[in-house]
Parts: sequence; structure tokens; C-alpha cells
Amino acid sequence: MHYAAAGGGAGGFTPILMIALLFGVMYFMMIRPQQKRRKEAESMQSNLGPGDEVVTIGGLYGTVTGIEDDTVLIEVAPGVQTRYARPAIARVVTRAELPSEPVTEDADTVKE
Repeated sequence: MHYAAAGGGAGGFTPILMIALLFGVMYFMMIRPQQKRRKEAESMQSNLGPGDEVVTIGGLYGTVTGIEDDTVLIEVAPGVQTRYARPAIARVVTRAELPSEPVTEDADTVKE
């Protein structure tokens, strides 16, 4: 007779627990990975430099020739340069080679 009242107290906590669990799963499955991707994209766009081969969001391939505050100058064909906003760069295909020490041949190297 009083069984329904005794069991109802624990039942009120279950929906709140399920909602909290759902928000936790959504955070780790959707929000957190998106924040990581955004951070990686911002890092890539801030590290752009002349000589980098890039692809824009629209699929245009080109080589970075100059960088200003919020824009990137890209050469898409010999003598053809276009200006893009930094966020329009989707990815870097190849990084520009940094100047390195000249390679010298050792006296022990045998040439054929």
C-alpha cells in the first residue's frame, strides 16, 4: 500500500543522472574534438611562411609568397598572385625548406 511512495524517491534521481550522462558523452564525442581541430588549424595558419605550398578552402593550390597581418599572398601560377584571408587556408601541402648547412663531402667518400 505504501510501496509506490517508497520507490518513487529513487526514480526522481535517474532522469537527472541520464541527462548529465548524455551531456558528458556529447562533450567528449563532439565538442572536445572540434576544439582540438580548431586549435590545430589556428596553429597551422599562424605558422605559414613564404614558400609553403597550401590548399585553400575552395581547393585552390598555390605557394605562399607573402604574409601580412590577416592576409596571405599566394602565387597560383607563374606571375599570378592572389590574396586570401588566413582562415581560408585549409592545409599546408609541403613546408618550405629552411636554409640548412651546406653539405660537404668527406675525404673518405668513394666516388664511382
